[in-house]
Amino acid sequence: MNSAPILQTVNLAKHFGGLKAVDGINLSVAEGSLHAIIGPNGAGKTTLFHLISGHLPPTRGQVILRGKDVTGMPAHRLVHYGLGRSFQITNIFPDLTVQENVRLAAQAVGGGSLQVWRHYRAFPQYLEQAMAVIEQLGLADQSMQMARTLPHGGKRKLELAILLVSDPDILLLDEPTAGMASEDVPELMSLIEHIRRASGKTILLVEHNMNVVMRVSDRITVMHQGHVLAEGTPAEVATNEEVLKAYLGELYDAPDD
Repeated sequence: MNSAPILQTVNLAKHFGGLKAVDGINLSVAEGSLHAIIGPNGAGKTTLFHLISGHLPPTRGQVILRGKDVTGMPAHRLVHYGLGRSFQITNIFPDLTVQENVRLAAQAVGGGSLQVWRHYRAFPQYLEQAMAVIEQLGLADQSMQMARTLPHGGKRKLELAILLVSDPDILLLDEPTAGMASEDVPELMSLIEHIRRASGKTILLVEHNMNVVMRVSDRITVMHQGHVLAEGTPAEVATNEEVLKAYLGELYDAPDD
């Protein structure tokens, strides 16, 4: 793992009138690491993801990707800079097959998105890319199945496949285990860990499952009311008194992000 930061935020903030959802976040994510962001509901985690991934413009501050200022750059352009992002709510085309979902994602990144009227066999490279990722995520047997018929865990895998087919350097995973049955969580997280180790990708993760966070993270940033409350290794965070108070106190009564 390279210790040099691949992604940084500098005094990053987003205010909605008087609400300071994110207020001066300085984040440094090492290349090849799995960096988790945790915090009680309303801490600003998802807003921070929106700012980094180009889905919201910041009120102030900067987003730096591989030393380049990409602040305010729209999400579709950031894909070409190697940044991919998933969402809490599964984001797939339910009435297309697994293969079609992934192939169209490959085609969009590859520049073939404006030629959708042409038969898919005119773009064999995109089909090959799609099938390689589908197999990697264990979805080959369901490749011709309609996405809507997949179980929730399968839909999460499909969303990850759609993300991976563009071969991003940085994966922003927003609650990847949300809504999953507890018995399906270890398999998905094992896949994510395998992908990171095999390809050297950097993963920025928002996750409520503390067992997952403590097991897979290299570093953890804890947010509270739009600020960084603490940061460190899993062992350091697990014994931090302020963090323990935030998770055991009244902060869970705050509104959702």
